[in-house]
Amino acid sequence: MVALLDSADKYVKSNQLDKAGAALERALRIEPRNAGIWHDLAQIRLHQGEYQQAESLASKSNNLATGNRSLQARNWKLIAVARKSTGNSAGAEEAEAQATQLAN
Repeated sequence: MVALLDSADKYVKSNQLDKAGAALERALRIEPRNAGIWHDLAQIRLHQGEYQQAESLASKSNNLATGNRSLQARNWKLIAVARKSTGNSAGAEEAEAQATQLAN
């Protein structure tokens, strides 16, 4: 498990996002309730321009991250960026408000 996360990190640093995503997907098969891995995969999809999938993955992370306000706030920020990228300004503002509320 740790090896998969390490290799995903290395792939991200060398800008091999497809390989990083594949490593994280394998990690999720091992640990499907790990909110942090869902968030990491959402970030990769965001960088790949897959905004709908990024938002969906971040929402999944939020559902698993109960009690982890910091992670939930990061997920909402990611959702805001994804929504803004698809032209959903109102949805982006709503997500930003959620992130701000959790950060306080």
